[in-house]
Amino acid sequence: MEKKIILKDLKDTIELGKSLALKCSGKEIFAVSGPLGSGKTSLVQGISLGLGIKAKVNSPTFNIIKVYPVDNHNTIKELVHIDAYRLKSSEELLSLGVEEFFLANDNLVYIEWPEKIKDIIPRRAKNIKIDYYKKNTERIISF
Repeated sequence: MEKKIILKDLKDTIELGKSLALKCSGKEIFAVSGPLGSGKTSLVQGISLGLGIKAKVNSPTFNIIKVYPVDNHNTIKELVHIDAYRLKSSEELLSLGVEEFFLANDNLVYIEWPEKIKDIIPRRAKNIKIDYYKKNTERIISF
């Protein structure tokens, strides 16, 4: 069953990310799609705040993968942020060792632009779609 939430502004997106983080225990994979500027990175910034990460989280468009240590969580040790926007194939990501992140029990993996690598994303991934809604600042998120 699909669930939809309307987010009024950036603050709502950050707060949703924080609340998602509080429900996670490790081995979660979020596959987050949406157009440029829709709030994918804002959502992971909220997740990072919910996990107690102090570092500034931004999109790893040029690095592809950024790993943030999580110090204050019982079961999650790393937030793995993947941005597949620039990838031409899943093999590019596989060559970076992404499978190790997918298999780890103490990671939360967040993937932006999952449609670029859909053939290697594990089935257990939770699909999230963010899109523009009504006003320029509002978003609709579908789970």
